[in-house]
This record gives sequence, structure tokens and C-alpha cells, in this order.
Amino acid sequence: MNVAKRIQELKGQRKAVVLAHNYQSPEVQDLADHVGDSLGLAQIAARTDAEVIVFCGVDFMAESAKILSPEKKVILPESEAMCPMSAMCTAMELALFKERHPQAAVVAYVNTSAAVKALADVCCTSANAVKVVGRMPQKHIIFVPDRNLGAYVQRFHPEKEIMLWPGFCQTHQGISVEEVQEVRGRHPEAKLMVHPECLPEVIDLADHVSSTEGMIKYAKASEAREFIVGTEVDMTYRLGKEAPGKRFYPVPSAVCPNMKRTTPASLLRALETLTPEVTLPPDVIKAARRPLELMMEIGRGN
Repeated sequence: MNVAKRIQELKGQRKAVVLAHNYQSPEVQDLADHVGDSLGLAQIAARTDAEVIVFCGVDFMAESAKILSPEKKVILPESEAMCPMSAMCTAMELALFKERHPQAAVVAYVNTSAAVKALADVCCTSANAVKVVGRMPQKHIIFVPDRNLGAYVQRFHPEKEIMLWPGFCQTHQGISVEEVQEVRGRHPEAKLMVHPECLPEVIDLADHVSSTEGMIKYAKASEAREFIVGTEVDMTYRLGKEAPGKRFYPVPSAVCPNMKRTTPASLLRALETLTPEVTLPPDVIKAARRPLELMMEIGRGN
């Protein structure tokens, strides 16, 4: 029996749903029940009636699913699939910083640990970060952990004082102006879409800046036929399926090695063994749930 068929059988037997982030490899995306960005998958995790959630992504995504559905079994097929940016902000560091800035609200990007979310006033994604910060009544905002996304949000809210945590996404940070210009030189008619985790100077070159789901909307609606995709390379696979007939060119260096840890074999093993399971302390789940729920209430941005 082939792997794909066995995975389908096990999903039924385990009453499981398989969620895959847009940055997963094409073969993993094809095995998932839902493919999307962190906000969309968090919403699916919150409302699914499946008993088991298998999250093909990285650690903070599976933790968010557990926070929103603590009664469900949440499996992260590769326990070493960690987000380096999430590790750049610890709960201890944030707690000390909050003490020094008691007047500030904490906006935590979903790319953070459950323990950091538990200290936040609200969470956000790249899709709704601008909207979330705009809704906060406080003038002073501690934005963790991505300095590039925080700087992008600051462009839209000059009235706020946004304190940027010194974290970054290694994959997006590595997308350089020179590499983007090289790809543009090969595809001069293509529109440049970039993720707000990119460097400010890369964002300044873009025709469109958005989350991955925002890129799909833009590509579908645009009259352009060619696009350069300034985010993780395998986003081009999802874009190609969602907007057939259009051409999508990756930035070759933009590979997230942790997103590539999950394979069809590890997904199969996870469904067979229901491990590695994600567990969190009840007090952390309780404290982190409200910031995530508030994020979803505010909804998806543009």
C-alpha cells in the first residue's frame, strides 16, 4: 500500500485532520485536508470536530492549535521542526521588558511560544498586524518578536510608539535587494509580491506586500500574468494551484529548513503512533487563549 493511501485510511481511523502551512513541501501539501497561513489554520483548528489535529508546520503553530483546542490531541510530526524567530523571544525576557514599560501593550506575533503568548494583550499574524495594532488603545506597543513586521506596521501607525524586539525570520531576512533585482532582471514584466517579514529595503521595492493568503488574493485579482514571490519558495506551489495559468517565480534562497523537516513518511508515522504529541500546562493554555481569540475576533487583514 502506498503512503498516500495509508495516510487517508489512518485519518479516518484516528478521526484526524491534517493541516499544512503554505511553506510545507508540495508532497505534504497534497496530503493535507487544509493548506493555509497561520491565521487560517488556527481558525480551522479552533472549529474542527476532529479528535486529532496533525499540524504539518513548526512548533508555535501546533501549540496555537493546542491552546485553541485543549481537549484535542495535537500532533507535530517532526518534534525538531522549530521556528528560530520564535526562540528569539522568551517569556522571561518579555516579562522583564514589560516591567520596564508598564504603560505599553504587548502585541505578540503568532510566531511566538505559548509562554510568550500568555504574557501578551493580543496576538497577531502578518495578515492582520496592522489592524490589530490600530485597535489597541495604548500609544505604546511592545511588538514581539519580528522587528521587520513591527517596522512595517509602524509605517501605518505613526501615532504609535512601537518598541521593536530584535527578532527576525532567517528565511525572509535572507532575501536581499540584490537577489530580488536579479530575479526581476530575468522576469521584468513580473509583479513583485513580498512578505512583511522581509527587510524594509526589500519591502520598498515591492508591488504588493502581504501575508501568504494576501498574495493569493492579489495574484488572482491582478491582470498581471507573472509574479515574483518574496517569501518561502514553496508558496509558489500553492499559488500555482490557486491561480492556474499564471507564472510564479521564487526567490531561490528563501528556503525554511524547519518547514521542510516534515515529510510524507513522518506524517504517516505521526498518524500511526499519534506522536509526538504537543502538551502545554493548563495555566499557559488559559492565559494564551484570550490573546489568540482576540486576534481572531479582529479578523484577517489585507
